[in-house]
Amino acid sequence: MIVEHVSLVDFRNYAVADVALSPGANLFVGSNGQGKTNLAEAIAFVATLGSHRVSSDQPLVRAGSDAAILRVRVAHAGRSVQLEAQINRQGANRARINGSDVKPSELPRYAHVVVFAPEDLGIVRGDPSARRRFADQLLIQRAPRMSAVIADYERVLRQRGALLKSARARGIRGDALSTLDVWDDKLVALGSQLIDARISLAADLAGPLAAAYRQIAGEDHGAAAAWALSIRGGDPEEGDDASADSGEGATPDLFRRALAAKRSSELERGVNLVGPHRDDLLLQIRGLPVKGYASHGESWSVALALRLASAQLLRAESRAGDPVLILDDVFAELDAGRRARLSEVTADYEQVIVTAAVLDDVPADLRRRTVRIEAGTIHEDAGSGAPDA
Repeated sequence: MIVEHVSLVDFRNYAVADVALSPGANLFVGSNGQGKTNLAEAIAFVATLGSHRVSSDQPLVRAGSDAAILRVRVAHAGRSVQLEAQINRQGANRARINGSDVKPSELPRYAHVVVFAPEDLGIVRGDPSARRRFADQLLIQRAPRMSAVIADYERVLRQRGALLKSARARGIRGDALSTLDVWDDKLVALGSQLIDARISLAADLAGPLAAAYRQIAGEDHGAAAAWALSIRGGDPEEGDDASADSGEGATPDLFRRALAAKRSSELERGVNLVGPHRDDLLLQIRGLPVKGYASHGESWSVALALRLASAQLLRAESRAGDPVLILDDVFAELDAGRRARLSEVTADYEQVIVTAAVLDDVPADLRRRTVRIEAGTIHEDAGSGAPDA
């Protein structure tokens, strides 16, 4: 897949922006705060329906505007497809494909993008929510229908949580709250789909993750990832990875037993304590948790390996060709060895988009076409390779 052209209206710091891209390497270079990462973020949005920098959409809309418009033309399988997203400050977002209205969840069917960014270190070292978000964005890219499953689960979670808070305020205990059973059924049905999809994803990532870590770090430290599940009795969200033995069974059965066991605690605290929103993706090297044990360089290698493994999965599964790789300001964070190895392992992808504040941070083979960004204005370097027709 190739991104041919990007057009923005009222997105981040851009009132209006247009930029053409070419196959191979494209470099956006400019000082911090000028807008180079905003271009990369816009491309990634149509593939993941979210930002790799912020958790909500409102910051993406330019100050003083009601909506941002993103138009991204992509080419694959011998044809071009125009993808359009309208990000509304109020109300639901909208989308179009080749001018026809569609659900936003349809956009990732046509756009596969993998973003490497400084924020990725938070996946490794941050809270469980960062790892859940990483996994769920990849799930949506692999199976766009999961976007609706995740959205419905979050809606049920909010409604069930509101009921628990109300019950806590009214002093309701035990089985006196019969309406909770209705929400339990919905939570189990949707949450089980998400849990099973995440477990399958971790299994599919296992081989590519270990291989990618070797490529990036130059060493074999046995990088691995597996889910710690709240339905097995513990609470990974609060650091309880050693879950109590809840027995065997299908995911919905384990989910129901865990809800029954935590019912009194949920009513007492007024919060949802069981489900995929409490789970954690445990990352390890040398058989030890990356968080708390790995060095800075090792943590970076794991973060990069997660993204590279994601790209390899999408490449193997997609009929649209390679995913577009976006290397967003990552070279400044890496030593010379990791810079060279990252450049080498991404070189054979159909299109790579790089952002950097300092030109010399970027290996020479990723500077084939250079675009300079200054205060939201786009300037192509003289002598830079022109986009292919």
